[in-house]
Order: sequence, then structure tokens, then C-alpha cells
Amino acid sequence: MQDWDDLRHILAIARAGTLSAAGRHLRTHETTIGRRLAAIEARLGVRLFERTGKTMHLTSAGDVAAAHAERVEREMLLLRGAIAGADADIAGTVRLTAVPIIVNRVLVPALTALQSAHPRLRLELIAEPQDLSLSKREADIALRLARPRGLSTTKARRIGRIDYAAYAARGRKADRLPWIGYDEAMAGLPQARWLAHAAQRQGHPPSLAVNDAEGLLQAVRAGVGKSLLPCLVADREPGLRRIETATILSRELWLLVHADLRPLARVAAVIDWLDQVFRGDAGVYEASPRSSSTVR
Repeated sequence: MQDWDDLRHILAIARAGTLSAAGRHLRTHETTIGRRLAAIEARLGVRLFERTGKTMHLTSAGDVAAAHAERVEREMLLLRGAIAGADADIAGTVRLTAVPIIVNRVLVPALTALQSAHPRLRLELIAEPQDLSLSKREADIALRLARPRGLSTTKARRIGRIDYAAYAARGRKADRLPWIGYDEAMAGLPQARWLAHAAQRQGHPPSLAVNDAEGLLQAVRAGVGKSLLPCLVADREPGLRRIETATILSRELWLLVHADLRPLARVAAVIDWLDQVFRGDAGVYEASPRSSSTVR
């Protein structure tokens, strides 16, 4: 099977796990994806997927087809990279994911510089508290607040740190405010653990739990309570004040990119822009030396 359009449909279903999610990725309806899969399987005379409810599982034949599709995808990406490298005009789409507060409060305000430098570049910003998969092509570049583990097809480097401090709304007495924490799904985060202990010391559980720092920021601004927030965002909010001047904890900021995509000119342009964005946050961003094994 050499038809790339067939192969990309197989890959989308394998990576997404459902027809509806594959449809969203390919920007088409799930019924269209289902008909396309049925046609492919009919031509090949084999079943590529077994269905359990709405979930799609690769058969042994499907595993072979998906592996072939990934090889073709890598070859196409390398070809596009070679072509892009020969063209000084940077164009195309790059998908970048980070937690919502970084997307909304740091990256979006800095977009003008990137758009002015590369008007034919299309950036897709995916604000997502959970980590998206680069190997499954859910994103091209990711910013993560922890050292990545178990990477095989991904290049990574630490680009700095983000400091956290405790904040409350101006005009509110912090000692009378309850702590606002994270929900159970985020309980493993360092700042979530600190907030849980702080609430315990205060004598009652957090009055509100959210799944992302953006929700914390909005709740603190509204006077609902006090919480830990990233300094590079909260220090710029005129309605907030630090409860104490000292930072409470720091988290490493890592940049990840799929190894096959790193040579692409458009991906390199976005990485350079990210370096400039965080380098501009003096006192919050701390650059780390680059080595030959890191993303360049």
C-alpha cells in the first residue's frame, strides 16, 4: 500500500484510538473516516482494526500497516525538511503545546514578533494541562514543566526555570483567605503538594480545586482565595500582590521537539522565537548551556 492518503488515515486512527478523534485530527467527520477505513480494508482483504465500543485496536495486519505508514511519514518529513532548507521563506504550520497559563499569558502576547518576521508561518497553539504526545504527532513542539523521561524520538533541552510564589488579590487580607488548590488529577504536581500541605497547616482543606494554573489565577484575582502562581505571570497582574516576597519553589522549563521535525525551517523559527520570548523575562528565565545532545 503506497497511497499516502490511505496511510495517513490509518495513522490517525491508530494514534487517536477512535474514529471521532481521528476525524478531528484530519478535520473531517468520523463517518467519513469510517467509510475510508472500510474501503481500505476491502481493497486489502484484511481487517486493520478491531472495534471495542468506540475504541479502535490495531490487528496484527494493522500493526504492519501502521509501521509502514510511520516510515513513509518520516521520509516525507525529511523530504519537506530538505525542501524547506533550500527555501529562505519560512512557511507552513507548526503545532505548539503548553499549559494554558503559559499559552495565554506568555506566548500569545509575544506573537506579534513571530508573525512580523514570518508572515507565511501558521502557529497552532494548543493550551492543554495534560501532556500531548509528540510521537503521535499531537504536537510538533512542547513546553513542559518537568524533566522529560523515556524519550526515544524526541529531542529536549532545558531552557530555564519558572519560579512560584504565593499571591492574593490586592485589598484582601491574606490570613483570612483560604488556599485554592488543584484537583486530584493534578495532585502529583510540586505546587499542588505544597498547597495541600499549606491548607492542612491552616486547618481546613482548600475551598476550591481546579485543574490548571489559569483557573487559579482567575480565582485569586476574584478574591476567592490565595494560591501559588508562576511569578512571570502573576507579577505582571496589577490586581495581585505577593503574600511574601520570596519564591516558594521553582520548576524547570523544558522544550521538546520531535527529532524528525527539528530540521524543518518553520520549526527552527518557532524554537528561536521561544528562546527570545523566555530570554526576555529577566529574573524569571534562566538560560542553560546547550550541549551537542540537546535541541538546537
